Amino acid sequence: MQRIAEFEKVSEEQFRKDFLDAFPQKGPQEAGSAYQGIRLPRRATVGSAGYDYFSPVDFTLAPGETIRIPTGIRAKIEEGWVLCNFPRSGQGFRYRLQLNNTVGIIDSDYYFSENEGHILVKLTNDSNEGKVLEVKAGDGFLQGVFFPYGITKDDAAGGIRNGGFGSTDGN
Repeated sequence: MQRIAEFEKVSEEQFRKDFLDAFPQKGPQEAGSAYQGIRLPRRATVGSAGYDYFSPVDFTLAPGETIRIPTGIRAKIEEGWVLCNFPRSGQGFRYRLQLNNTVGIIDSDYYFSENEGHILVKLTNDSNEGKVLEVKAGDGFLQGVFFPYGITKDDAAGGIRNGGFGSTDGN
């Protein structure tokens, strides 16, 4: 196995900003407590491809509901690799839990963005069976898998990233 990345926590300042934006009803003390409880993603077994992310907060999602979770995590990834984030398989199977952007793509240069490369997740419970998802702080709720990628022979990309969603296409 190639060792091509490292997970880190974002600064407490960045986490507080994103936490309070996602949960305006909560206060700075709750943001600080959530930050202290952040665990870096890890694989559960030697044969696991996915790194489990752990929720920094308790949350409940009824069918049709959506939530944005600031993970407190950033990934330092070698060039030529990408981190793809997916719902954990069991939660996807039982609750039709899905990421609103279907697959979260974390490029290697996202690490250097103004927001410190903070990985934010927007989830929807798309259950058509009336199932309510409950996640406690510290529970796994997302998994990330690293993939190598290639580029075309005539590639001429030269832009510099400074953000997340839509930051590379001028939107």
